[in-house]
Amino acid sequence: MLSFVMITLAVYFFHSQNTTHKPIQSSSTTYLYETVTAPIQPIPTIKSIDSHWLALGKKLFNSALLSKDNTISCASCHKMEHGGADNLQLSVGIDGNIGTRNSPSVLNSVFNFRQFWDGRSHDLSAQMSEPIHNPVEMGSSWAEIITKLENDNLFSNDFYQLSPKGITRANIIRAITIYEESLITPNAPIDLYLKGNLDALTSQQKIGYKKFVSFGCVSCHQGLNIGGNLYQKIGRVDSIPSHLALDLGRYEFTLNENDKNVFKVPSLRNVALTAPYFHDGSVPDLETAIMIMAQGQLGMSLSEEDIQDIKSLLQAFTGELASLPEAES
Repeated sequence: MLSFVMITLAVYFFHSQNTTHKPIQSSSTTYLYETVTAPIQPIPTIKSIDSHWLALGKKLFNSALLSKDNTISCASCHKMEHGGADNLQLSVGIDGNIGTRNSPSVLNSVFNFRQFWDGRSHDLSAQMSEPIHNPVEMGSSWAEIITKLENDNLFSNDFYQLSPKGITRANIIRAITIYEESLITPNAPIDLYLKGNLDALTSQQKIGYKKFVSFGCVSCHQGLNIGGNLYQKIGRVDSIPSHLALDLGRYEFTLNENDKNVFKVPSLRNVALTAPYFHDGSVPDLETAIMIMAQGQLGMSLSEEDIQDIKSLLQAFTGELASLPEAES
């Protein structure tokens, strides 16, 4: 076990030196980082953000005008009260269409090194067009959306107050991106603990944290987002439930044989709020998810005590949605 832990930590430290943890942004949003000597890093706080574009982005994020039939908004699948996800196995789009993968959380997504389960988009701005054009999701187009927004006096006024170009694809993307950059969840117990408040974790959570590190969970779930910063093959060490291997992951995007069943490692922040789990949304609870991951990724059969200790730690990854600055009139 000791040799495995040493290899695990070596992988982490190599990765941390070769991958930036700071988000790729298309705006002027900046964050204040606090680095600690640990594999998991605290979520930063917002240093500066454009409150006017943020306010417009929030309206757009919650507007069904972005969908073809005016029934679906970004918020339909990314609910703040459900950890930035929707608690469905697979999300529902226009005309009752069912998606093919579980909706990931939008919270802290700015800190993911790629977007989507297969990592096909580099950043928040780049991913915006996909749900817009996907016939199973919003089924719309930028031309249709721009026309509808131009016919809405409130949106039209908001856009022209911020940009002489008014309602354009670039301005829509800019607004929603800035809003999503604001959706971070600082002050999770794990962050407070890492920054020196040793009472922020319960005794069981402290035990769970030691196991999370010593078992090797941190080889994939580390950094600012406790994940979200590398790719990994599901079932890389041992067997997994067969249904989890039906989705070929990045292979469907790259057609590279080595990418079969490879996915972006999901963030574990707020994971206690975002059941069901995995790319197919087939796992209903944390206990089962922990058991599957331990077996398939680490080759370990955990005791019930181990599972409960790690579950307790995962609950300490739930943070507080950052308060948003009000736009000045």
